[in-house]
Order: sequence, then C-alpha cells, then structure tokens
Amino acid sequence: MTNQSQRETGYVYSDALLRYRFHNKHPFNQMRVKLTTELLLSTGFLSKSQIIKPRQATIDEIAMVHKYDYIQAVMRGEKNLLAPDEQQKYGLDDEDTHVFSRIHRSTATIIGGGLNLVDAIMEGRFRNGCHLGGGLHHAHEGRASGFCVYNDAAIYIKYLNEKYHQRVMYIDTDAHHGDGVQWTFYTSDQVMNYSIHETGKFLFPGSGHYTERGTDQGFGYSINVPLEPYTEHDSFLDVFKKTLHQVAESFQPDFIVSVNGSDIHYLDPLTHMSCDLNTLYEIPYIITEIAEKYCDGKQIMLGGGGYNIWRVVPRAWSHIYLSLIDQPRLHGRLPEDWLNKWRHYSPVPIPEYWEEQFQDYEPIPRRAEITQQNNQVAENILSWF
Repeated sequence: MTNQSQRETGYVYSDALLRYRFHNKHPFNQMRVKLTTELLLSTGFLSKSQIIKPRQATIDEIAMVHKYDYIQAVMRGEKNLLAPDEQQKYGLDDEDTHVFSRIHRSTATIIGGGLNLVDAIMEGRFRNGCHLGGGLHHAHEGRASGFCVYNDAAIYIKYLNEKYHQRVMYIDTDAHHGDGVQWTFYTSDQVMNYSIHETGKFLFPGSGHYTERGTDQGFGYSINVPLEPYTEHDSFLDVFKKTLHQVAESFQPDFIVSVNGSDIHYLDPLTHMSCDLNTLYEIPYIITEIAEKYCDGKQIMLGGGGYNIWRVVPRAWSHIYLSLIDQPRLHGRLPEDWLNKWRHYSPVPIPEYWEEQFQDYEPIPRRAEITQQNNQVAENILSWF
C-alpha cells in the first residue's frame, strides 16, 4: 500500500522514546506516541521502511542551545548526584519537572531522533518528516521547565541554521506558549517564531503576549497570537489562517519546524480551550500547505502537549503524519486490531471512530465576545505587515 508520497516522509520512532517519563502518574506520558504509531501502522498508511530510529545526541549537539553546566547537572541528576539546591537552581525540583532515572539519556535520545530526521531531509532521503516524541518547547538554556528537560525543537532550529544555513519558521500550535524556543531566538533574524496559544493570563508559562516581538536584530521575528480561554474551532482557525499566511509571506522560510500539541482540545485536562478534533485535524494540513508553498515541502512536525492520551491524542496526531503524505483526513471506524488491543488497557472507553463525537462538549455562552477579542489580537498583528 506504500505510495510515492509515503516513501517521501520519515517517521521517528523507537520504544526508547517511552523512557522519557517522570513517574507513572505524571500527565506527560509518551505512551501516546506508541498508541499513535501503532494506530498509523494499523491503517497501512505508515510502513516500517519509513521509520527512523533515534540515536543519543552528543553533549556538543545539546550545547548548541543549552549551557554546559546545565547539561552536566542533568547528567549528574541521572546518577543521583545532584544536591537539592542544585535541583532548584536548574528547575529540576518541582512536581512538574524533576530528576528521574534516565533523564539525560532519554532526552538525548529524543533529540538524536530529530537530528537524524533533519539530516535525512537535508540529504534528500525524505522530503519531510514527523517526530511525535519531540516538541519539548519550554526548556530554557540553563534550566528545565514545564515537563521539558532539553529543548529539542530549539536544537533542531539551531542545527538547521548553523549546519545547513536554513532560515527557519517555527510554528507552535500547542495550547501553552512556546517560551523556551522564543527566548532562544529572541535576538535572531534567522528564525521566525510564531506561537498561537491560550493567553498566559491564566495558563503556564504566563508569557506569549502579542507585544513580545523580539529585540535587536530579532525585532519583528517573534509573533505571538494569544487566544481567549474557551476559544472554539471557528475562531481558532480563522485567526490562525489569517496571521500565519501573512507571517510566512513576509519571512519566506527555507524550512519549517512545528510543535503540534493536541491540548487545545476541549477534553484536555490541563488547559481551558474548546477546540475539537476537527480543529486538530485541520491545523497540520494548513502548516503543510505553507511548507509546500515556500520550502519545497521541507519540514518536520513534532508532538508537544496533549494530556488526554486515549480519547484525543492518537486520532489527532495521526493526522499530523497524514498531512505530510498528502492523505486526506480519515473517516469511519478505527482499525479493529488497534481497538481490540488497546481497549483492554484504557481506563476510559476508547472512541471507535475518527469523527469527533462531541461527548461531554459544553457550548460556550460567551462565544461572540471571545471571537471578537481574538479578532482584535489578529488585527493588531496584521497591522504590522
């Protein structure tokens, strides 16, 4: 069943990616990557010949973005050699983001998978690719933050800048602002940083106001689109399309790196957005359209947030990959073999259809007001171009 466009898309996966795990009850659970990968294999649209195995990134590769003292601290944390005051200094001491047994090696493996994918695309072995285990966009140069130890997305962008002289457009549609990537490139004119997210007024990390536009050479190269809580499908896509097309047109990127969190979904336990699967299905196709128009298709799509791992993530993330192989969205029942395997493990009834069923969806009473506020943000941004 492998078609031409499938053969042109790389897919990073290995069970080693599942070792990035803080503890068994932590909301960041990479089982969602395994669930999505097996779902795609069951559909026949992903073949094993497309899978790129990750490797461990080197310390020097990680140090393209992170400080050596921080990398050394993470490595010492892996051996239980990090004192409590050092854990605090490096952001590794709280319930969200803390030391665990393979903390350095597992994160280095995520990064190595993405670097292998970038090389495969730049060397012409694939046109584009997908790395759902990546997207750790909150980590800063010298400290961990928001479930993220090293910032793999920022490392891929720096690698593309330095090794391949690519001007990169970064697109972040996670519900949380991509702060770690933004601050890494805040003074650079080689990276166009675009993040559309739930406003930081009520949600971690609290940044991402539309007035954060970059400094020095980077002024005008950070575009933030903060949306009101409870934003729904129509308003999200309207604002997204208007602003993204304008930003891409002005920047003319060589390569696109995107973080595609599925936590804007109304069933996500950690956010306050009211989008649905239809929104999440459409987003990657819009990004792919931009990559085809400006970058000859060259892009990598990463995972990111998404904490409803049974009812939302596998179906949403499958369409990230499907957009890359130019396969229209899927309809009807999910593959029976996948349902039969995973329904025994799921603590909730697994959805059986690709279509959104709107279970537990509550209509938003302030819809018109929310839409108007979002439109105002979009107009403010468009006025700069």
